[in-house]
Amino acid sequence: MAWCLLLLSLLVLAACARGLVRGDEAADHAPTPPAAGALRIATYNASLNSDEAGGLLRRLEGDDDDVRKVAAVLQVVRPDIVLINEFDYVADGSAADMFQTRWLERPQPGGGAALHYPYRYLAPVNTGVPSGLDLDNSGSVGGQARDRGNDAWGYGLHPGQYGMLLLSRYPIDAAAARTFQMLRWSAMPDAMRPRDPATGGFFHPDAVWSQLRLSSKSHWDVPVRTPQGRLHILASHPTPPAFDGPERRNVARNHDEIRFWTAYLSDADTRDWQCDDAGTCGGLERDARFVILGDLNADPVDGSGEHGAIVDLLEHPRVLRMATPRSEGAVEAAARDGGANAVHRGAAAHDTGQFGPRVGNLRIDYVLPSVGQRPVASGVFWPPSSSPHATIVDGTDHRLVWVDVIRD
Repeated sequence: MAWCLLLLSLLVLAACARGLVRGDEAADHAPTPPAAGALRIATYNASLNSDEAGGLLRRLEGDDDDVRKVAAVLQVVRPDIVLINEFDYVADGSAADMFQTRWLERPQPGGGAALHYPYRYLAPVNTGVPSGLDLDNSGSVGGQARDRGNDAWGYGLHPGQYGMLLLSRYPIDAAAARTFQMLRWSAMPDAMRPRDPATGGFFHPDAVWSQLRLSSKSHWDVPVRTPQGRLHILASHPTPPAFDGPERRNVARNHDEIRFWTAYLSDADTRDWQCDDAGTCGGLERDARFVILGDLNADPVDGSGEHGAIVDLLEHPRVLRMATPRSEGAVEAAARDGGANAVHRGAAAHDTGQFGPRVGNLRIDYVLPSVGQRPVASGVFWPPSSSPHATIVDGTDHRLVWVDVIRD
């Protein structure tokens, strides 16, 4: 009898440990509801954007299969707080309204029950906003299509493309939110200023460099009043470290956009260069709890970026050390897709995006809680092909990442 009780205890402990490492899933590979008292926090690059101004509204008004799949994923995972990257900014909130009422609040095929978020936050972003400067050194300013996008403060074909939307079940303190849309890149100490390798000189003239903005979209610090207390959502979507030239200006910008958060969490009283759009300077209070969310476009070991910034952020003393969210579907996809995946050094189970044979699958989407919180489950919603939910994940090339946390 004693032997049986010991075996039963070990099995229970193993099950608990599995929950901490991989997350609890039902037989259909949907996450089980959060444990009592836990918050489910997620990030999702939903690709809800359009190359045309007003195009997202037209997608939401129509019968768009990718929108349906994105809504279905959210209905299955049911996060309490979720940052949606690549949701075009529409200033009057009409796109967010329509996504909520027409899609999330209606059960979708392959999804779950209707889902309602009473609180949201959205704000202007740099993408598609004309700079009036020759940012790509093409010899002209603006132009058509990609030429116009390259000379915007952040690449985009119209103002607000690739914006961000924060949805929450709990009240958002919008009055206390901080945005860093206007922060100059040159204000950052030791900024990775791009150089022309052919000449060794700086890629941007001083007059241009002094005006460049750091954030390709924006950096947000949005407080949410949760049942566990005040929680700062630190949201961003750095530029991809690609689509540039030998000067690697997007690689440098991605690196420093990520490094912004490392600085924001460090030496809050001395960060006089980190001034938000309202003119308030300094980083995050030392005792504040937070979660960093977003498509950071940086894999710790694979891909084309400078890995140091994301590694430093993951290893920051205020960022919780925890098991990396994972999925079975990512492992299956890497084996099936081959290509660059065959030489990747990172664990395929940690991947969050699927980018074809040349780039391969990468871990670029993050939910990073602060110390002072305890993870009880986590995952990447990427079910294997045998799951009934496998048909809803390809509405975007990214996968939703979620973490359940309890305040310590």
